[in-house]
Amino acid sequence: MRSPIGDFDSTTPAPDCLDELIAPVADAVRGWRGSVPAEQILHVDTDPRWADTAVFVEHYGKDLLETSANCVVVAGRRGGETTLAACVALSTTRVDVNGAVRRQLGARKASFAAMDTATGETGMEYGGITPIGLPDGWPVLVDSAVVDLPYVLVGSGRRRGKLLVPGKAFAELPGAVVLEGLGIA
Repeated sequence: MRSPIGDFDSTTPAPDCLDELIAPVADAVRGWRGSVPAEQILHVDTDPRWADTAVFVEHYGKDLLETSANCVVVAGRRGGETTLAACVALSTTRVDVNGAVRRQLGARKASFAAMDTATGETGMEYGGITPIGLPDGWPVLVDSAVVDLPYVLVGSGRRRGKLLVPGKAFAELPGAVVLEGLGIA
C-alpha cells in the first residue's frame, strides 16, 4: 500500500498488524470508534537509528517535516493533586506548557512529566509515545493545526514504527480537547 505522506517501504492498515503494536495501542485500534475508520490508521516500519528529526525526514521524506506531530506527557499540579495529560502538537512547534496546558488543566504549575512517569503510566517507549491507547480518563490536548492536516505522522508506542493518522481522528480520541495555539513557534 502506498503511504499518503512520506516515503516508506511498508505501509499497513493498523488493524492488519496489531502484533506490531504494543498492547495499549493494539487494544485502542481494536476498539476504535469514530467517523474515521480504523483501516485509515496506518502503521509504517521505521528504523530507530533514524529517529532524529533531520535524519528522519532526509530518509523518509521532506514532506514529513510539516506533517509530523509529537505526543508529550505533561503533569499539571494544583494543591497536592497531579493530573497527567498528553499533548499533541506539530513537530515544528513546541507545546505551550506554561500557558495553554496549565490553563486547560486548571493547574497552578505544569511541566513535562519525567521520562519514568511518562513511560510507566502509558506503557509506551520513550520517543514513541502516541495519543492512541493512553490510559482511561487522560485529557488529550490537541493543537488545532494537527486536526487540520489530511494525515499526520505520530509515534506508535514503540521507537520502531510510526502511525499515519488522519488529522480529524485526533479530535475524536477519548478525552480529546482541540486547542488553538497549543503548539507555538
